[in-house]
Amino acid sequence: MTPKPRYRRTHPDHQPPKAPKPPKAEPGGPVVVPVVEFTITADGAMSVTVDGVAYLPEPFAPGWRREAFPTILDALTAQYRSPLRVQVHEADGSTFTDIITPPRERPTPKPWETPAPASVVSPPVPAAQPVLHQVAGAGFVPGEDVAVAIIHAHTDASSDGTARTLLTAEQAALAVTGEVILLGRISGTVTVGRIQ
Repeated sequence: MTPKPRYRRTHPDHQPPKAPKPPKAEPGGPVVVPVVEFTITADGAMSVTVDGVAYLPEPFAPGWRREAFPTILDALTAQYRSPLRVQVHEADGSTFTDIITPPRERPTPKPWETPAPASVVSPPVPAAQPVLHQVAGAGFVPGEDVAVAIIHAHTDASSDGTARTLLTAEQAALAVTGEVILLGRISGTVTVGRIQ
């Protein structure tokens, strides 16, 4: 008996099978969130690091102070365009941790993409001014990001630790109890305010 050949006979036009491609790495891979640490002294001076590397103010600018907290976060979220893990170490030994996400960017229409007016003959109708309602609370870390629930927006606490937000009539109507929660994303302070 003749042993079987170790090759296969094929048609002359037949292409040999292609070698399998090595697996591609998945796009994106693991998400790395930059860690921003604020260390605040008793007199309000502040040092900032990003992933352990000092983040310094502009040359010849004064050193960081507590009041620069929102400015620094705005600059870093714009720079990294990704969530940031924020750790705040206070002079009294307390520590606050939060994840800060960059604001969503809304595309601005190009001038040539703006729809033309429906009718050139009719006069323009003046836009009605929105009715705004204010909600205020106190006890927040100055400059911290304060969530507004039903979460329609975020606002910043002022330098004295108070926060306020403005809601449109439509947003206020969604708060059927007439109450809105303000949540300090750093301090964890929660206040419930009545819509005014």
